[in-house]
Amino acid sequence: MILAEKKYKIQEVQNGYANRTLYLNLSKNEISIKPVSDEMKEKFIGGKGFDLWLMWNSLPKDRIIKWDDPENEICISSGPLGGSIFYPGSGKSIVTSISPLTGIIVDSNVGGYFGPYLKFSGFDALEIQGKAKKDVIIYIDGIEGLIQIKEVEDSEGLSEYSHELTQQLTEKYAKDDAEKQRVSVVSSGPAAKHSKWGMLNFSWFVRGRNWASSKQAGRGGIGTVFKDKNLKALVCLSPKITINSNNPADLEEARKIGKMYSQEIIKLDPIQNEMRRVGTGHLPEIMNMTDLLPTENFRFGMHKEISGKEIPYSREIMRTIYSGKEGADGCWIGCTVSCSHYSEGHKVLTGPFKGKKVIVDGPEYETIAGCGSNWGVWDPKWVLETNFYCDTYGLDTISVGTGIAFVMECYEAGILNKEITGGLELNFGSIESALKLIHQMARGEGFGKIVGQGIKYLKNYFIEKFGANPQFLQDIGMEHKGLEFSEYVTKESLAQQGGYGLTNKGPQHDEAWLIFDDVIRNSIPTFEDKAKALRFFPYWRTWFSLNGLCKLPWNDIQPLSQREYPIKDPKTGELVRAKIPDHVKWYTEYFSAVTGRQSTTDDLLKMSERVYNFQRIFNIRLGKGLREHDSNLPYRAVGPVTMLEYESRSERYDDQLKKIIGINPNGKDTTEKMKILREYREEQYVKLQDAVYKERGWNQNGCPTIEKVKELGIDYEDVINFIKPHQ
Repeated sequence: MILAEKKYKIQEVQNGYANRTLYLNLSKNEISIKPVSDEMKEKFIGGKGFDLWLMWNSLPKDRIIKWDDPENEICISSGPLGGSIFYPGSGKSIVTSISPLTGIIVDSNVGGYFGPYLKFSGFDALEIQGKAKKDVIIYIDGIEGLIQIKEVEDSEGLSEYSHELTQQLTEKYAKDDAEKQRVSVVSSGPAAKHSKWGMLNFSWFVRGRNWASSKQAGRGGIGTVFKDKNLKALVCLSPKITINSNNPADLEEARKIGKMYSQEIIKLDPIQNEMRRVGTGHLPEIMNMTDLLPTENFRFGMHKEISGKEIPYSREIMRTIYSGKEGADGCWIGCTVSCSHYSEGHKVLTGPFKGKKVIVDGPEYETIAGCGSNWGVWDPKWVLETNFYCDTYGLDTISVGTGIAFVMECYEAGILNKEITGGLELNFGSIESALKLIHQMARGEGFGKIVGQGIKYLKNYFIEKFGANPQFLQDIGMEHKGLEFSEYVTKESLAQQGGYGLTNKGPQHDEAWLIFDDVIRNSIPTFEDKAKALRFFPYWRTWFSLNGLCKLPWNDIQPLSQREYPIKDPKTGELVRAKIPDHVKWYTEYFSAVTGRQSTTDDLLKMSERVYNFQRIFNIRLGKGLREHDSNLPYRAVGPVTMLEYESRSERYDDQLKKIIGINPNGKDTTEKMKILREYREEQYVKLQDAVYKERGWNQNGCPTIEKVKELGIDYEDVINFIKPHQ
């Protein structure tokens, strides 16, 4: 049944912008189209910037909006560079909402075709507010110029499982096989309704295997918001995509830069990270060799018996896991990185699809580490199994991985037992029990439903119900601001502790990944050095999400000219080589060519700084976003919590006590040494906070100053009113 319908006039994209946004209110069955102002483009650029600006103006300002209030929104936008088919990594959508886990703004940068298709159908952003009474599908037809809110009928027989639903809707809305490639579906699955780890699948149809693959907008529980609004799916049918669909200001210049970039990737990727063959599957062996691979709830950084690359998730083994051909698996048209690999023919071992052979999209590094090594599981077939079910159930594999790892350690510590878990043995390595938890999340029952509420909830639950030690749970529960940590061990990198703790949305590495320069190169030794890095890299990485871009082409394939640059600027002390200067130059030129807005690298950083600060202020508006919310990292992110951890690296830690802190460890027992190390490391984090706040132009309360807000041109009256009490 059609609840609301609106026809609109198709118009060309100009310089990367459709110059309109689409608003839908599911409570009122309202559809409206809003213009994009020049100020909106000038200050907020697109992507996450547009999402935040739309939410800022649509949410009531007289009270704090919660994630499950009807007023909360899901916004999806690409960006002015999104949708280009000749520049690598140009197919991203940025999804933004108030998170069920954190209560603040969360954003997710995701592949798949929906964001670009939305733009080429006439809209720079999609804004969804309200709640439907029953499941609905939002349909956007960019060929006929039609938008519909359609109530789902039982007679349609639509699956609750995302991978099946995506195929059904792709076939339903394409008039023939050729048109399937013009359909993109956004959906979730049953577990998103019962847990706070819900994610969204963004699809694209792969003609060669007659299958719609998906990328995941995973972090922060946006899929849970989606289900709470009774959204069954979003479907976009796009007009034909050409090299001129984005209508850049200078097409030839844009194509020239894109061609150079693509040629470099094709030439260098085979001798670097092999993204085109194994994608992020090249990372587990590197992380294992550098003691950074999360193992058994981040207690360790490598396989207990294998310190080298010959782990069961080595690059060589991952080559045998992934199907397809090198360079044939991009999540957007024309992206030469082509890192969206899949595994065909996995025979499902458990659950409702047991015995069936399926295609698994992935696994990517975060899934391998989170649902493999971090559970003490070293068998790729079980990672594939977990990957498949998390995707079709609508679960974020990072939160599932980190969350269940926490539960496993609680089980081994005696906080939990089989009576509490409903008969499940949840020691590290208990993969079949872990999968039973996931199946329970999908059904909304048993101990799995409790686990799916997230680590922050579980800590309080275990304290209240089972008398667990609050400090121990705080130390080992790898969440911050309510969001589960992504899959890197940060114990030895103060800069990366800041890269997780000082983020806007919680511990996700897309803001900054500084472990290599901090630990391996030791090139940012001082607080000032780290603070400069924690200014540049979060701003630079934010820029990708303003423009509909993937960051992987920027630094996962590096030009030969890298060796010509110094590691650091000898005058300023800032990192140089890690910024990939030649690629930054290309992005600057490309932005200018597409938008016609002639820009420098400093201009690009200022764009990001403005939006980054605006998001910080949005969090303050939501009752958080200050120093107290950046503090109190789980100590396992900072140092060894247990004697087992310390003693497994006793030579390293004893050496640090002696050489860095100036304490002779001889004659001291492990407990005493751990106490000294902890006091020192926690003090270092506080000093880092001070340095970063100063570098970013924030006061010591972690709030952007009024002077900074004026400098950035976002000194709107309501913005000033929200930050004035914290000056």
